[in-house]
Amino acid sequence: MPTTDYYEVLGVTRDASTDEIKRAYRRLARQLHPDVNPDPATQERFKEVTNAYEVLTDPGKRELYDLGGDPLASGNGAGGGFGAGFSFTDIMDAFFGGTGASRGPRSRVRRGQDALVRLEVELAEAAFGATHDLQVDTAVVCSACHGAGTSPGTEMVTCATCSGRGEVSQVQRSFLGQVMTTRPCPQCHGFGVVNPRPCVECAGDGRVRTRRDLTIKIPAGVDAGTRIQLAGQGEVGPGGGLPGDLYVELVVRPHPIFTRSGDDLHCTVALPMTAAALGTKIELETLDGTEAVEVRPGAQHGQTLTVPARGIPKLRGTGRGDLVVHLEVQTPTRLDDRQEELLRELAGLRNEERAHGPVSAQGSNLFSRLRDAFK
Repeated sequence: MPTTDYYEVLGVTRDASTDEIKRAYRRLARQLHPDVNPDPATQERFKEVTNAYEVLTDPGKRELYDLGGDPLASGNGAGGGFGAGFSFTDIMDAFFGGTGASRGPRSRVRRGQDALVRLEVELAEAAFGATHDLQVDTAVVCSACHGAGTSPGTEMVTCATCSGRGEVSQVQRSFLGQVMTTRPCPQCHGFGVVNPRPCVECAGDGRVRTRRDLTIKIPAGVDAGTRIQLAGQGEVGPGGGLPGDLYVELVVRPHPIFTRSGDDLHCTVALPMTAAALGTKIELETLDGTEAVEVRPGAQHGQTLTVPARGIPKLRGTGRGDLVVHLEVQTPTRLDDRQEELLRELAGLRNEERAHGPVSAQGSNLFSRLRDAFK
């Protein structure tokens, strides 16, 4: 059982997140670091804080510590059987003749993760392209240690437990005889080196989080959900490794007039009954400016008019989609006496005072037109 309460050493609760533990360590390290306070008692306190940080930021060690084990105890996990610390590979090696051949230490420097941010744009910006400034919170190389993870004037030292191999081997007796298993060194986590004095700014990770300003160019013709890749603009890897990529996912704001279907734009225009019957011209505001659209006499409810090449430019290729105008013929609901008189006179001239004939499947009467409008 460990005698030191690592949570109390760092001043955090037992359910503290890794970020909270790192912040607590950085705060204490600035006060206790040997470069700041060379007092022997303070140095011992700094070692205790560093040990607590090492255990609580490693998921495996923290789990073992929470269960009552001591992850820093010499020879921990070396007992008989396949206990804590053994991987599936260890078990397979033991049962099926694994030789325990050394794979060597793994590198501390690794590629960073890709990052994803979302950017809202207007429909016109998605159609014709635009340039946007955005801020992203990502990990960058620590300016204090330049990715090394060590305090100024110090460097990594060879792990005494594994002699720099990054692995430890163990011979055990089982019902199959003697078997040898190899696993990552619990002291250096397989790196072959340990950090005696972690950098105060990055806590030995070689990177810190910061906010950066970027400019992104949006190509013409993109749609909602399109992802733009910015190579090398993602998270810097541990140990100052190569950064990942940044993906910007576009979210197109709803437009008050137009909806998009592929490369075509659609809109609905309300048309009075008289204008539909006599024909008219509509002054329509498009993404390119005002466009005159002619409505021929006798226009019907639900009819569409197509304005060529006034839609969205094609993202891959040339040309543009169309603008499709849907007509919504409106019947007046209130008439004054004179309007009613004129309308009744028109109905008499056209012999339309009442419906003619039965409702037919293909007829052009009111019911069939309503049916076709909702198809």
